[in-house]
Amino acid sequence: MGILRNMRELFGRLKHSKPEKIYCPRCGNPELQLSSSLDSWLTPGKYVCEKCGYVGPIIMELEEDKENV
Repeated sequence: MGILRNMRELFGRLKHSKPEKIYCPRCGNPELQLSSSLDSWLTPGKYVCEKCGYVGPIIMELEEDKENV
């Protein structure tokens, strides 16, 4: 049962965690916007980069290593 509990905790954290920092996959711009207020609610999020014109659901995420902090 210990493995099942650990898996439940892991999935719970993954489900509710949001990326700390997101970047455009094309140009690396950290200032991405959702294309509409309904994105990530009814449909997968579609991001827009004003710098290079990228539009799409794929983003780069940067998470700090919490074990070494």
